[in-house]
Amino acid sequence: MQQNSRFVLLSLSLLFLPFIFSNAEKGHLFGGWTPIKDIKDPHVMEIAEFAVDEYNKQSNSSLILQKVVKGETQVVAGINYRLVLKAKNGSMAKKYQAVVWEKSWLNFRNLTSFTLVKVFWKLA
Repeated sequence: MQQNSRFVLLSLSLLFLPFIFSNAEKGHLFGGWTPIKDIKDPHVMEIAEFAVDEYNKQSNSSLILQKVVKGETQVVAGINYRLVLKAKNGSMAKKYQAVVWEKSWLNFRNLTSFTLVKVFWKLA
């Protein structure tokens, strides 16, 4: 029985290796964060708009997205987008980090977190 389970495990490993390596070649490692090369990509902007809109709904705020500062993706059961956004509330602009989980094949998006980015100033 133990030898049988080893054979099954080895067979499954060999079955999934090409898939794992093909995604690694594209810069996507399962579980790891990969920088987004083009933060002005329309899909990235759509994810950012979704994050701000969803945050506004959940917190009864009125933030307005100004730009995406930087971002990363993570392959999970779908894709996590971790974006640093500059958003304005009235005359005050601040940076926020938003995490959005997307399963594009299901037309599913979920705002996982939305937090203020704290800035620490180094004193001379």
